Amino acid sequence: MLLFAMSLLLVILQPSSGQFPRACANTQNLLRKECCPPWDGDGSPCGELSGRGSCRNILLSLAPLGPQFPFSGVDDREDWPSVFYNRTCRCEGNFMGFNCGECKFGFSGRNCTERRLRTRRNIFQLTTREKNRFLAYLNLAKSTLSQDYVIATGTYAQMNNGSNPMFRNINVYDLFVWMHYYASRDTLLGGSNVWRDIDFAHEAPGFLPWHRVFLLMWEREIQKLTGDESFTIPYWDWRDAENCEVCTDEYMGGRHPTNPNLLSPASFFSSWQVICTRSEEYNSQQALCNAASEGPILRNPGNNDKSRTPRLPSSAEVEFCLTLTHYESGSMDKMANYSFRNTLEG
Repeated sequence: MLLFAMSLLLVILQPSSGQFPRACANTQNLLRKECCPPWDGDGSPCGELSGRGSCRNILLSLAPLGPQFPFSGVDDREDWPSVFYNRTCRCEGNFMGFNCGECKFGFSGRNCTERRLRTRRNIFQLTTREKNRFLAYLNLAKSTLSQDYVIATGTYAQMNNGSNPMFRNINVYDLFVWMHYYASRDTLLGGSNVWRDIDFAHEAPGFLPWHRVFLLMWEREIQKLTGDESFTIPYWDWRDAENCEVCTDEYMGGRHPTNPNLLSPASFFSSWQVICTRSEEYNSQQALCNAASEGPILRNPGNNDKSRTPRLPSSAEVEFCLTLTHYESGSMDKMANYSFRNTLEG
């Protein structure tokens, strides 16, 4: 597996996961366009001495870009991650990671040969202890700097093609907030110009695999942070729900008694600060989100645009979606009516 978790090739665009390993966020690696850090186990790049992987040229799709993106060579996420690095670790067997130092999802053990099955559970079926542990893990991730990754605060051009690195630290939780922002942000065209009709993680075939890997990586980082190898993300089964059942102080935070846009002060989420919410401000400055705090969490469940989303999906609608046999069809974007991906995405 290459440095960056997504290697699935799309007809329209390659997906961008937006990871920047700390070990490669420096002038030397950017100018060499190589990210092949040593594995601590043997000190060799990509763990090559132990047969874990080797430093190789990245593989790019030869498929042409679709008409949805009428530009070329203007976005750092095109042919990811070739703008930043064109040599990365290619891992063997069940090894993965930016230095082949981890096991593929679903495997564990010294040589990553042991299958490990983990089950995600309904959040309402967790015991009080399990639920409190989950919330404590989230809080820990929000307050702990990532040891392995940093975020880019400028484009490759703003970094003077690598000679002026622009990266900063970020906590484990916000790393994934930033990655989601980075994959779906607008394309900066220079001056005050942007291209808004672009998204490297949504409204195209990569929607499902991108988010599957995103969640698996998020789980993995929580497992590493806490030492809890059994951790999985609980889910909320929202079929037929008439309101936000997890929007209580016991779970993800209830409604503030006097301001419906804020969380209840009884929820520890009320003290959290959000990042990467001001896309128009970044666009006007031709800048990237730098993960600075932008205020408290704002949430007002039920106050959505009813003409667009009148309610949560019903069980019957979910079952209908599951009967669709074509994963993708037509233009392979949000106009691909009744493909499984497009219907599932909403």
